[in-house]
Amino acid sequence: MRSNIVLWWVLTGFFLVVGTTYTVWNIVAHPERPVVTAIEWAGTVALYFTAFMAAMIAFYLDRTMKAQGGTLPEDILTSDIDDGDPELGEFSPWSWWPIVLAGAAAVGMIALAVGVFLFPVAIAIFVVAIVGWVYEYYRGHFAR
Repeated sequence: MRSNIVLWWVLTGFFLVVGTTYTVWNIVAHPERPVVTAIEWAGTVALYFTAFMAAMIAFYLDRTMKAQGGTLPEDILTSDIDDGDPELGEFSPWSWWPIVLAGAAAVGMIALAVGVFLFPVAIAIFVVAIVGWVYEYYRGHFAR
């Protein structure tokens, strides 16, 4: 995780340098204008905001690493793959219900873009998909 923190701080510095260069370049390129109108504000704000966001991620990762009290198994060169493999839960790789759920979301987005009359259809597909996904272990081949 230490390398990730360093990488995000390097990205923060890079975006600060690029943002400053971009701002100064715009001021130099338009000497006839006042400084406030010579700056191209959309790019300047976007670059400085990107630097701010990279700094926030670096700060968060740094605090997270200090709070966990040690290095992760992924950061130790002598560790095995199984050392950092937590139990994440039970998943159904054969399940088709997530695809139906994505179809319900797609119909819902189309309803927002085309016409609200499709929204009840999206809700109906959503309810069927959620019920099917929740109860897929209660009936059929994989019932328990």
